[in-house]
Amino acid sequence: MDYAIEAEGLVKTYGDKAALDGVDLRARTGTVLGVLGPNGAGKTTAVRILATLLRPDSGHARVHGHDVAARPAEVRKLIGLTGQYASVDEKLTGTQNLVMMSRLLGADRAAARARAAELLERFGLTDAAGRAASGYSGGMRRRLDLAVSLVSRPRVLFLDEPTTGLDPHARSELWEVVRGLVADGVTVLLTTQYLEEADQLADDILLIDAGRAAAQGTPDELKAMAGGHRLDVRPLRPEDVEKTKAILGSDELSIPIHDLAAAPAVLRKLDDAGVVLAEHALRLPSLDDVFLTLTGARK
Repeated sequence: MDYAIEAEGLVKTYGDKAALDGVDLRARTGTVLGVLGPNGAGKTTAVRILATLLRPDSGHARVHGHDVAARPAEVRKLIGLTGQYASVDEKLTGTQNLVMMSRLLGADRAAARARAAELLERFGLTDAAGRAASGYSGGMRRRLDLAVSLVSRPRVLFLDEPTTGLDPHARSELWEVVRGLVADGVTVLLTTQYLEEADQLADDILLIDAGRAAAQGTPDELKAMAGGHRLDVRPLRPEDVEKTKAILGSDELSIPIHDLAAAPAVLRKLDDAGVVLAEHALRLPSLDDVFLTLTGARK
């Protein structure tokens, strides 16, 4: 199988704390690898190592076959990076930000302006091209930041929590941009605090907890690790909540269902007890359930 990113046994310590403690990961070419984990799990440290910004204490990582520690210059030619916060120069216009980056990468003035116009159109920023970035909305700044990271036409893009602080509409817009990049053959490594985001975008997911890889697989494979289906119920009357939990034998209004034939029996028990349900649903586990099962705490 063709992997754009491969890492084995990554270790990085700060004093007596291991930010990474032997992490392995792989991202297939032309796909999205979502990296999930609690705050402080080591996600950003992994990205910084893969992007040649940090050297691992031990272990190896390669981007399209180039070792990130031994051949960082070659790796940098292949990658783009967007961090947790927009890094554009707010005093410059959208066009000026993009032209400046192109010029720093060696393009002549005409080529730089042409690339800037191309990216501004792609990211829906043409109308704002002549405005200072300080006047952009949060979503526009993130799109400009992403456009800057694509000036060099990278084959691998690292997105470290790119939608932090964005409203749902702006987040959805950025998701569409990521999907378009993958359709063009770009490999994306995405760290995120939004489980829904990983479910929407990731072909594969790596769950990191306390500096170690807790699990890796497709979203469906990880959901299977959290067990079978779940039955969620919501009583119509608030006074029936505690009675419902007692019948379910749970501290929540949700229980795992390992035998689908058991769900109707549970609903009959609630009906016999006089509990009227406003709604009920039988569903597969979510990534929230996976997170709780594999790390023991919600993010």
